[in-house]
Amino acid sequence: MNAVQLPPWLADQPIQGPPVPPEWFRHPVHQPDRLTRFVNRLAARSPIWLAPLAILACTGGAIGYTLATDPAAAGAGDPPSCLLKYLTGFVCPGCGGTRAAWFLLHGDVTAAARHHLLFVFAVPFLIYLYVAWAGRKVFGWKLPELSISPAAMITFMAVWGVWSILRNLPWAPFTAFYV
Repeated sequence: MNAVQLPPWLADQPIQGPPVPPEWFRHPVHQPDRLTRFVNRLAARSPIWLAPLAILACTGGAIGYTLATDPAAAGAGDPPSCLLKYLTGFVCPGCGGTRAAWFLLHGDVTAAARHHLLFVFAVPFLIYLYVAWAGRKVFGWKLPELSISPAAMITFMAVWGVWSILRNLPWAPFTAFYV
């Protein structure tokens, strides 16, 4: 490789690098705390199948809790109870999700949609995303991944927000959304 030939008037000048910012301008490099270092070491040493198994175990626990508590028959204040609805009377964006899950687990899709339509809409996508991710991590499967564009995610969140406001309005036809 040929060296770059400098003009004679620059040949005797020292080559300088980029300017170094003053100390007060530099971003301090923080070392992670003990808990973060511990979690990072644990994650580096963990087998590849542990994360999908942990998510599956947490999901199984949530499903078991939902089946054991029967939220469809629970009265106001009975567990499981939404703290926001219990204290304010307002229906939160996730209100009805546990009952919708209970009805889905019992095969009643229409009752599930009555309690939380967006949850019922999202469940098949979430299940597929988990299977594609876990299958790739554990078994090396090459399932096509869903790619959700930012516009689609923003639209979904906007619909969810508008729906959450509409289901709290106290006059018809919006009272049909109240669960």
